[in-house]
Amino acid sequence: MSFIETVRLAVRALQTNKLRSFLTLLGIMIGVGAVVFVVSFGRGQEKNMMEMFEAMGTNTIFVTSSSRHVMGARPTPSLTTADYEELMNVDHAHCIAAIAPSNTSRLPVVYGNVNRMIPVTGSTVEMQRIRQYEVMKGNFFSDNEYRRNANVVVLGYQAAIDLFGTADPVGESIRIAGRNFEIIGVLDKKGGFGGADADNFILMPLSTMFSRFAGDTSVTRGKPISMIMFEATDVSQIPAAKELITATLRRSHHLRPDEEADFTITDMQEIMKRSSESDAIFQIFLGSVAGISLLVGGIGIMNIMLVSVTERTREIGICKAVGARRRDILRQYLIEASMLSLFGGLTGVLVALGLGFMVSGRNVEFYTINVPVSPDVIIVALAVSIVTGLVSGTYPAVRAASLDPIVALREE
Repeated sequence: MSFIETVRLAVRALQTNKLRSFLTLLGIMIGVGAVVFVVSFGRGQEKNMMEMFEAMGTNTIFVTSSSRHVMGARPTPSLTTADYEELMNVDHAHCIAAIAPSNTSRLPVVYGNVNRMIPVTGSTVEMQRIRQYEVMKGNFFSDNEYRRNANVVVLGYQAAIDLFGTADPVGESIRIAGRNFEIIGVLDKKGGFGGADADNFILMPLSTMFSRFAGDTSVTRGKPISMIMFEATDVSQIPAAKELITATLRRSHHLRPDEEADFTITDMQEIMKRSSESDAIFQIFLGSVAGISLLVGGIGIMNIMLVSVTERTREIGICKAVGARRRDILRQYLIEASMLSLFGGLTGVLVALGLGFMVSGRNVEFYTINVPVSPDVIIVALAVSIVTGLVSGTYPAVRAASLDPIVALREE
């Protein structure tokens, strides 16, 4: 038999039992659809995450404060304004382009009848450069406003919406912990990740925060701060910058060489690497689950082909009696199994494309879903589905081709 004739016979055999063929095809469809959708979903989320990190600055370094515990006293942050001043005074031009201290407190914010608890961060003008904040309306606070402890604030994109809705907040006044502040600017949207909203915050000069919300400043060196941010001159200078920061802080904190640091240094490259590794593990897990669905579909093909061999034993005997060779029978059953898996794979790809189109662009709280289905994923998924069909159909095909024609003709 020619190849075309074999394909025609395979199609006719599948059409004879349409419901059974459809149910077998359904297993492969679910498996392939799941693989394509899950892999595409994982790639989309990884891309979103990388874009968020890049928006925060790929050469950014964060130094966070660890609490010092003194017997009988409340723990105090280990970083202070004295550390910031010391880092500003060392020769850092070769590896550090900008430095900005920050202190954050969650405070009650009131505008009219709207009352919210919003993170309020005090920092310097350099914060805008390091965090790459784009001003959508108004202006960022200036050095002059920082020096005179001005009661001015800049709203994050989400904070502006929560307090003012669609109205323009620039020039309006809000009350933060009972004190009046003028809004001088609104930042553009940056997006968020990890379940937190990166746009829900209020910025003010750090000098203003210290003068208006002093709190407990009973530390021996300067005033306590929660973080110091750095912008390295280049990504390649991050190791040198971290080394300089570590040496300066250990010296200013009088730490012995064998003593554990009371601060933590993290850079954006390290965060991106950890995120990428976590995402890869997550994709492997989801891909394994989807792969199991494809395996179940393959078992379904094997099962249905074995049933087909049993039902068509007499037909196989007749074919062999009129001259069909062993390889003709083997080819026919392998083509039937491959066609089932190919049609199932194509249908699964179409379903995955439809689901991806439906969910792409949707916002889930602070997260935008993105499912970019790329051609390489489709090609690999279809190839895997065909291989699954061939592997699943091999045993039934060998069994059919091995039947003794005399014994087969005796079957009723």
